[in-house]
Amino acid sequence: MIEKRTVCRIVEEWLEGKDYFLVEVSVSSEDKITVEIDHAEGVWIEDCVDLSRYIESKLDREEADYELEVGSAGIGQPFKVLQQYHIHVGHEVEVLTKDGNKLIGVLKQVTKDHFVIGIQRKVKIEGSKRPKLQEEDETFTYSEIKYTKYLISFK
Repeated sequence: MIEKRTVCRIVEEWLEGKDYFLVEVSVSSEDKITVEIDHAEGVWIEDCVDLSRYIESKLDREEADYELEVGSAGIGQPFKVLQQYHIHVGHEVEVLTKDGNKLIGVLKQVTKDHFVIGIQRKVKIEGSKRPKLQEEDETFTYSEIKYTKYLISFK
């Protein structure tokens, strides 16, 4: 059986000096290896092919037969690593809190402990007949949420 840490080490070697980062590696009990990478400007298929060939060159099929899948972190999928938050600062995201609230806003700030999104809310302003949209910042720790994901917009 191929070990996850072996695949992670191989991927980290390939990533060295590149702007890509590792999102996830999984190895099933049937030796199906799945590697997800990401990049601030998107992932190129040629780089996935290059990484796949690099991994294959470092593993011995005589020792263990395996299936290998290399791809990008799926667009619209929940973020899995902190770097995904960083590359989406300034973009609209969807956050689902553990208590079931779904919020949409612009990702404004990211630290290792928390992140901030700006949410448009209707607020009744004194002297005004109608509520007006006003941006309010909401801060979340990563333990307070079920997921955060990039919101795809076709405006």
